[in-house]
Amino acid sequence: MSRSVRTTANSPRPGSGLLGRSRAWPLVLALVAAALGWSAPAGADGDRTGLPEAIDTVLGDSRMEGGAASVVVADAATGDVLYGRQPASRLMPASNTKLATSAAAMDVLGPGYRFTTDVLADGRRHGSVLAGDLYLRGTGDPTLLARDCDRLAAAVAGAGIERVTGRLVADDTRFDDRRLGRSWAADDESAYYSAPISALSVAPDTDYDTGSVIVRVEPGAEAGRRPRATVTPPNDHVRVDVRATTVAEGGEDALTIEREHGGNTVTVSGTTPVGGSGAKEWISVWEPTGYAAAVFRDALAAHGVRVTGPTRTGRAAPATARRLASHASMPLKDLLVPFMKLSNNMHAEVLTKAMGYETAGEGGWPAGLAAIGAYLKGVGIDTGGLRQVDGSGLSRMDNFTAGQFAELLRAVRDEPWYADWYRSLPVACDPERMTGGTLRSRMCGTPAALNARAKTGSLTGASALSGYVTDAGGRELVFSIVLNNYLAASVKPLEDAIVATLASSGDGGTVTAVRPGAARTAAGTASGDGDAECSWRKPARC
Repeated sequence: MSRSVRTTANSPRPGSGLLGRSRAWPLVLALVAAALGWSAPAGADGDRTGLPEAIDTVLGDSRMEGGAASVVVADAATGDVLYGRQPASRLMPASNTKLATSAAAMDVLGPGYRFTTDVLADGRRHGSVLAGDLYLRGTGDPTLLARDCDRLAAAVAGAGIERVTGRLVADDTRFDDRRLGRSWAADDESAYYSAPISALSVAPDTDYDTGSVIVRVEPGAEAGRRPRATVTPPNDHVRVDVRATTVAEGGEDALTIEREHGGNTVTVSGTTPVGGSGAKEWISVWEPTGYAAAVFRDALAAHGVRVTGPTRTGRAAPATARRLASHASMPLKDLLVPFMKLSNNMHAEVLTKAMGYETAGEGGWPAGLAAIGAYLKGVGIDTGGLRQVDGSGLSRMDNFTAGQFAELLRAVRDEPWYADWYRSLPVACDPERMTGGTLRSRMCGTPAALNARAKTGSLTGASALSGYVTDAGGRELVFSIVLNNYLAASVKPLEDAIVATLASSGDGGTVTAVRPGAARTAAGTASGDGDAECSWRKPARC
């Protein structure tokens, strides 16, 4: 783990604050001018005479009627603001919050930071018998898979242990026991993108959707039969109650898969026709620590290791316990790719708690958010002018301004880890899922395709897009678009049109606004994804 040196936890790093970074002054002054309603003077290159009007044209679309917009465009190198609309207005940023969380994580934890999961023994060995307890200890790895648990179990068997007379203890004490973020929506509880947070959990796939399982439902062989349901990874922590019915071929295909509140019974209801495709749903697990323990216990049994005692959770391994096996996650610089490309909420929250543990010895949201705030303050952002209550932006209490995101996007360009962080941002219209991410089907056929790199954000009535784009003259721009309180199903075509307009602008000449209707997906349909990130709409793949 690498850590940046700071003068104090709350003071700016030397030369990094607004006073210490002279290049930030043009941005600050221009944001103040925009907030007061002043007009920026036309530049010698003539670019500003047309760009504000072009963006205003896009934002004048009827989909934003009655809504709120905070938008900033600036020269990445100089900080000169080319456009500003309500740059200091605080709005819900949705998943643009992850820009702050990811940047702070790279600084606080370091690009090489890895999570570890250990198996420890407490007791005495008598040949192949461990007379004592076996511990599975997590530190928050959001990428731990069932196959990793299998390797850990194989290592225990390889050490010659065939029976454990004591308990299997799941140690998740690195983090606190607060599972859900502040003001997370109750109707998202069973959704995998709102899974409970634990220092010990399992992901069911290589999207690393930690704390969830995949429930697959297939129709019965004939009408009247009960559909078949399977859970990935298999475990007895989650129970599926199938109440659905198989109907005749051509009948209604309407299945609902949902977990009960406060428990791990998943109910399948509705109908599915013979020969139909059934359904596949990612479902959060109520108690992720017990879930990880169940997967590990099954893996031990498969390798011939029998634990005779019960499973216990939430207890720390004693300092005298001996390590039998260990698994390390990918380094943070690589973990950022699935995190940011797919806008993984659980990764954001795990990293927030990990920062809390590393900076204050407290693996919880308060300490983690304090660490993020200290980083933002250190690069010159007024943290008194924002509110962040979680790491992912899932909470509707989060408030940022476009001006703050623009400042952050400029500040990180000077960080030693910037190249890895920049690589994690989704790329417009790049078809590779782990490159294009949540932008893989957006801005295709425009000058922004394979050019813009940005973080998306989506909640009901809140949408955001912030990142980088190169204009026609070769100048790199930073932009932040935060839109709230609209009633339209989606305003993402407006975001795309603004970024495409920026990509087509340049040194001199009149800037022409790209019409929102022209910002299309690769399939030729409107680029809006409604009120959820496209990567969250599984099994759809953006």
